[in-house]
Amino acid sequence: MHSGDTDIGFVQQILSLNLVPRKHGPNCANDTSLCDFSEMWYGVFLWTAVSSLMFHLPAALLALFTLRQHKMARFMPIAILLMGVMGPLTGGVLTSAAIAGVYKAAGKRMISLEALVFGVGQSFCVLIISFLRVLATL
Repeated sequence: MHSGDTDIGFVQQILSLNLVPRKHGPNCANDTSLCDFSEMWYGVFLWTAVSSLMFHLPAALLALFTLRQHKMARFMPIAILLMGVMGPLTGGVLTSAAIAGVYKAAGKRMISLEALVFGVGQSFCVLIISFLRVLATL
């Protein structure tokens, strides 16, 4: 690996929130800001997908260990994991594009931390709405 600022290791890139492939143009002077629509969309979407899996994977593991003896409910972890993947692939794509579109229309740059906050915020909102919807039926 070459030394320099352009060659950042994969783990360091993940930990520094620089997960988005870079397409630096002449109007994007800052190294960490996301200027292009596709960069902003991908950054928010990636954090939505990762945080959704972080919420759904422990729930699926808990369901797997607690419901393994049940006749029909033993397949519930598969449904939980499918919701954790399909949610970001359907709704997360659209909401991430809407957020990136607003930033692009406003002419603002998005820093990587904002992409993290918007992505995890989307998953957290889905989690809260899911819990409130279940509590309303009790």
